[in-house]
Amino acid sequence: MTQIIITGNGKGRYQQEVKIGQHQLLADEPESLGGDDAGPSPMEFVLTGLGACTAITLRMYAEKKGLDIARITVSLEHRRSPEGKHQVERVVAVEGNLTDEQRTRLLEIANRCPTHLALQQPLEVKTRLEPAV
Repeated sequence: MTQIIITGNGKGRYQQEVKIGQHQLLADEPESLGGDDAGPSPMEFVLTGLGACTAITLRMYAEKKGLDIARITVSLEHRRSPEGKHQVERVVAVEGNLTDEQRTRLLEIANRCPTHLALQQPLEVKTRLEPAV
């Protein structure tokens, strides 16, 4: 399992250096929330994970079934309802020569990508504080 390490980089009020294995990214908050918008927000990273997982899952399924798909595009938008409930709208565009039945099946597969399933059920996060150095 890849370890993900997030550390404040001292270059902005909320900027965080994100290390995921060999990859390095920045996370930040938008200017409207006091950040510098130097990188995606934490929620944007969550949506990115969902969108990438959806597209990859669909591509794997299409390859396994020999479907004629040229491109898969996933668009996501996050909002909160007046009651404070998180809502994600996900739109999947599949370019290719597909029947209506195949498209319906792809929608079912999109709803079964691992990240989607994890986000839809109770998720337990265990947090512990390291002793001061």
